[in-house]
Amino acid sequence: MYTTTLLAGEKSGNLEEVLGRYIAFQRLAVSFRKKLVSSLVYPVLLVAMLVVMLTFLITFVVPQFANLYNQLGVELPPMTAFMLAIGTHAQSSALYVLAAVLIGGFLLWRWMKSDRGATKMDRLKLKVPMLGDVWLKYQVAVFARMLSTLLSGGLSLVPSLETACESMQSRLISHGIEKATRGVREGQSLARSLEETKVFPEMSVEMIEVGESTGALPAMLNSVSEFYEEDVQNALATAMALIEPVILIVMGVVVAFVLISLYLPIFSLGSEGLH
Repeated sequence: MYTTTLLAGEKSGNLEEVLGRYIAFQRLAVSFRKKLVSSLVYPVLLVAMLVVMLTFLITFVVPQFANLYNQLGVELPPMTAFMLAIGTHAQSSALYVLAAVLIGGFLLWRWMKSDRGATKMDRLKLKVPMLGDVWLKYQVAVFARMLSTLLSGGLSLVPSLETACESMQSRLISHGIEKATRGVREGQSLARSLEETKVFPEMSVEMIEVGESTGALPAMLNSVSEFYEEDVQNALATAMALIEPVILIVMGVVVAFVLISLYLPIFSLGSEGLH
């Protein structure tokens, strides 16, 4: 994008202003990305703690209880027998599971790098409750600000769309922009072309249509970007406020289930001893 912006500035004869817009775009994009990442740190840490805790309980604690109950020779409740079976098998096949996870992760990573795989993953992201909508709005905000920067730099619409298409990280959005570019090249309006892709939100298409009809497309694209950036931040804050307690509840339920299943025979022995 930098090279294209530089060429646009040279062609328009206003290189300093174009570079200033490009720097402002990069500053806003980096700042917005940092806010998104910082808001996801705590939930990711909670999930990582849950995984580490479960791994420790299943591979170390559960086999110790399995040995204890084997020595006691007591009849185990179904819940305890199920948990002990998981623990003993996990310990004996930990290396195989780890190898399978690594190989599967590598193959998944290679598939996601392909055009078909990346597009499929983008469609799956859209189906994630709450977060899918946030992800789409973030991509639209990045596209709108990038296109506004290129148009303000003196580049015409079709080359600006082509540059934005190449710069997008999302394959789904990139394909949508590519399809819209063909429509614009054939004489359609940008709003109509984006609408036909069935990817971009209706609100963004309507705002772009107003910008085209009033001859203020770059300014309206900036408004689209600001609107969705604010919407993403609010939606993400709401989602995180809901996700964090859900993760904590899941952690509590899982740990409670493991501990109850392990100590249930001991409680049974204690009650029998009292009688």
